[in-house]
Order: sequence, then C-alpha cells, then structure tokens
Amino acid sequence: MSTRLNKYIASAGLCSRRKADELISNGNVKVNGAVVNEMGFVVEDGDRVTVNGRLIEGEKPKVYVVLNKPLGYITSMDDDKNRATVADLVSDIPERLFPVGRLDYNTTGLLIMTNDGELTYSLTHPKHEVDKTYIATVSGVLSGKRLAQLRKGVDIGGFVTSPARVRVLRQNPRSAVVEITIHEGKNRQVRKMFAAGGNQVQSLERVAIGELKLGRLKEGHYRKLTRQEIEYLKGL
Repeated sequence: MSTRLNKYIASAGLCSRRKADELISNGNVKVNGAVVNEMGFVVEDGDRVTVNGRLIEGEKPKVYVVLNKPLGYITSMDDDKNRATVADLVSDIPERLFPVGRLDYNTTGLLIMTNDGELTYSLTHPKHEVDKTYIATVSGVLSGKRLAQLRKGVDIGGFVTSPARVRVLRQNPRSAVVEITIHEGKNRQVRKMFAAGGNQVQSLERVAIGELKLGRLKEGHYRKLTRQEIEYLKGL
C-alpha cells in the first residue's frame, strides 16, 4: 500500500502532518537509510522509515479525548523550564497524544488531544474556519459601539480579525461576562481583540469547538470522545 511520507509519519502518532512536513524538509527523516526531503515522497509496504533515528512503525490505534485545561498548564508535550504541561494530565493514556491547537497559559477550557495527525491538520488549517467559542470576563463596560466593532472585525496589530459573534451574558458595574465565537487562531487573539477597545480580559475559558462542548467536565479531567463526536470533527 502506497502512502505519502508526511501522512505515514502523522498516522504513526508521532506528530501532526504539518510538523511531519517540517521534519522532512529539515532532513530529519530517512527511508531505507537514505535522507528524504521531498514533500511528495511515497512510502511503500516494507519501507523502513526513521525520524531522528527512531523507527516509525506505521499506523497506531487512534485515541481522541477532550481535556478541560486548567490555569497554569502550557499546551505542549514537554517544557525546558519544567512547567506543567497538558501532557501531564493525560499521562495515564498509553498512546502519546498531542494537543490540537493551543490554549494560552492563563486560558482554561476545552482542548482536544489525539494521536490522529490527519484530524489535527484538518482542525488547525486556516482554510477550514472551525468555530471556537469562549466565555470571557473583561474589565469595564461593553458599549453598543464596542460590540459592533468586535462583530465587524478588529485590528489587533497588523491583522484585522474576521467578524466575531458576540453577546453580553452579564454586565456588571466594572466588568462584563461575554460569549465570543471566532474561527481564527492568532496568538492571544481574543485578549487582543478586547484590549484594542480598552477592555482587558480578566479570565478566559474556551467552552466549545464547533458543536463539541466542554459541558460539565471538571478542570484537569478528560474524557474520550464518542464515535459520533469523532465523526462530527472529521466532517468539519
């Protein structure tokens, strides 16, 4: 059976397909002992593929979980500063899982983790425009004008965001609780969008990706996705 090299690496659960492309272009991948940096290279049955000297043994069983990321964890598999990572929260799962996208150190909530590189690639590729919904507590009052700006698009420094769906859940004298849905994933995007209008984010929680919801899952806990949820995400 013939398989593109980047897909073969991703299917083995080593990393995402995008990361596999980087490994190939950097000369970290060998097929049958020879370095391969051709993106379209095709692997045949019986080929021996190594990444950084490690033998890749074809496709592994796929595991899909949704994690409620707490504060103080970084969205990474390891950290050179010995900070807690989301990998620590799923360490009891035998398969090596990778986060789909990122959540900031100070952002909590829904994070998908899987060893399915194809799904990771699909959910994080900008062209697919997957909705992500957050609950934010922000400082100050959100005026009608300010809400209109968020719904139209905000310049966050060299990038104008796409229109967001925004609704105020509760307006307090000195703060507001807001639901906001975006489909982009720029670094600290939601925080920058509110800051552009003078509203600083005090807390931020991701509560949904598309129709996949966090629900009552406790912070620091995970659950495996149902077959229906997996098929839904693949359909996105």
